[in-house]
Amino acid sequence: MAVIKPFKALRPVKEKAHLVASVPYDVVNREEARKFAYGNPLSYLRITRSEIELPDNIDVYSPQVYKQAKENLNRIIKEAPLKIDDKPGFYLYKLVMNGKSQTGICGVFSVDDYENNVILKHEKTRKLKEDDRTNHILFTEAQTGIVLLSCRGVKSINDIVNKTMMENEPEYDFTANDGIQHSVWIVPEIFNAAIITEFEKIDKLYVADGHHRVKSASRAREEKMKANPNHKGDEEYNYFGAVIFPDYQLNILSYNRVVLDLNGLSKDVFLNAVSEKFEVSQTTEKEPRKKNNFCLYLDKQWYNLKARDSVLASLSLTKSIGEKLDVSILQNFLLHPVLGIEDQRTSDRIDFIGGIRGTKELEKLVDSGKAAAAFSLYPVGLDDLMNISDAGEIMPPKSTWFEPKLRDGLLTHLI
Repeated sequence: MAVIKPFKALRPVKEKAHLVASVPYDVVNREEARKFAYGNPLSYLRITRSEIELPDNIDVYSPQVYKQAKENLNRIIKEAPLKIDDKPGFYLYKLVMNGKSQTGICGVFSVDDYENNVILKHEKTRKLKEDDRTNHILFTEAQTGIVLLSCRGVKSINDIVNKTMMENEPEYDFTANDGIQHSVWIVPEIFNAAIITEFEKIDKLYVADGHHRVKSASRAREEKMKANPNHKGDEEYNYFGAVIFPDYQLNILSYNRVVLDLNGLSKDVFLNAVSEKFEVSQTTEKEPRKKNNFCLYLDKQWYNLKARDSVLASLSLTKSIGEKLDVSILQNFLLHPVLGIEDQRTSDRIDFIGGIRGTKELEKLVDSGKAAAAFSLYPVGLDDLMNISDAGEIMPPKSTWFEPKLRDGLLTHLI
């Protein structure tokens, strides 16, 4: 059974929500975060990416950064202002992008469920990023980044969702600069028990987006437990804030790649090497239309790469679900053997571009000389993600890009 419970969210007053809300900390770099927050003293990026207010020579993992985050949180609480709800509650969070909507329930979920694999993962986390968000949580005593969870079905609570939205005005309702509409409702208290009961019937939840946030919440819980001789297990640090959406509503975009060099190969030698495992043809298409196909951008020309039958035959012999993913095919039959990129997690010769940036970003990077070549991929399906999680496997790094993104700052869980 999965544990979900209501919580007292720290959140902005209605008229300031659009100013406070910010993109997640991990989808922008320092320079981009500074531009997003420019001219807006209430931007939550001043908390989640507080290094933007410090000189560039200050390391982003310096204690000074986390101290600044705490100071900025206290300031924005006063100036926005942010308030804490009087009693624990659930919230609905609706996102609309390009006319398609998805609505999830926001509550807090059990760290124990995460550690005991009731909440399943599909990605490895990096210790440096874990350290960063763990320190951020401990300094601010808040989980400033919200996690995206999913589960199969849960159509049984649709009545609660629909009734809440039909009979109540949203607490927040605004369209961000990127055109995505964000709406939040407070769920009437009479539905709390029903929501808790329905989730008790579910034996598996899935981390869709936010693996480092959950892992950091777990590590912060460990530190808080050590410091609390009267630990009981029901303290707020035993839970993390998340919005959970049913699987059929979520949208996964491709997570594309650029490589900074061709491993010393000329263009012709590189293409010949690629052709050993892929059928190579010039194309005007910039994105593959089906699995086992890739689009390569090189020297102002797009190519379609179709995995040869011999590659697919070899994959049919493996029981691993992850090995059959397109991101794995690209790594195992091209990036590693041809370009010498052994580990995408650690190599500084490859970079990852979220699908929301489009193929124009790939062309821009290659045409400017910042990258030598780019690959656009077919998106991973949510069934693949869940099946890999069920099997206890791990996806290759940067396999999925969920869009639209939840905004930080609207519903913060204090620990």
